[in-house]
Amino acid sequence: MSDFLLLDGVLLPMVDPRLLRATSYGHFTSMQVRDGHVDGLDLHFERLDRSTREVFGRPLPEERVRADLRAALDQASSGDLSIRVNVFADDELHLLTRVGPPVAAGTRPLRLLAYQHERAVPHLKHTGTFDLTYYAHAAEQAGYDDAVFHTATGELSEAAIWNICFARGTSIVFPAAPVLNGIRQQVLQRGLAAFETIPIRLADLSTYDAAYLTNSIDPALPVAAIGSVAFTPHPESAATIATAYASQEAQRI
Repeated sequence: MSDFLLLDGVLLPMVDPRLLRATSYGHFTSMQVRDGHVDGLDLHFERLDRSTREVFGRPLPEERVRADLRAALDQASSGDLSIRVNVFADDELHLLTRVGPPVAAGTRPLRLLAYQHERAVPHLKHTGTFDLTYYAHAAEQAGYDDAVFHTATGELSEAAIWNICFARGTSIVFPAAPVLNGIRQQVLQRGLAAFETIPIRLADLSTYDAAYLTNSIDPALPVAAIGSVAFTPHPESAATIATAYASQEAQRI
């Protein structure tokens, strides 16, 4: 007998059961493609190779990933896409590339609720995302937009699907707590003339002028509040971040 899948008791034809491994044990990277270009594409290649070596004990050459990305562009007949590359393995290494329409960056500042939580192996963008969705839903049920996490000692780390940074004047600082070093965060750090990575404590949030969320979709989404601490628009730091991003050219697939 061969493997098969049922959905609500009905047989699903033409579905490879191996694909379940792509969501149960593996890692991934997500990117927004515009005119066939990606911000920090070299960083995506580096992330996929490093994570594959750690999780599966073998390399993932850039050429293989680039070939699959180009195949996605050809299949879509468009240079504007959202792409997620999942890496999983059985006897062989597999890439599952999910392609969808491009997603525009958000414009509405978000209100975040802080939870004590640290993702397992936070330096990996792995497929174990139940906890992120759980806390995001809990924050929404409490009347907020999303969740942000802190350690047992009260240090901010990251939000559910974003990195977070803070500003004092035009100085940008990043949390020193363990986080996934996101691609957009790395692109931003490349473009900044200077930045600091320091402990950022819940008790000190009111001493910052602004906070911003970064991920593959939102390069600098302002934070309206973290719990009871509110932030107002801060043009000086917003301009610093915009200048940093403008200095980094997107790379062609």
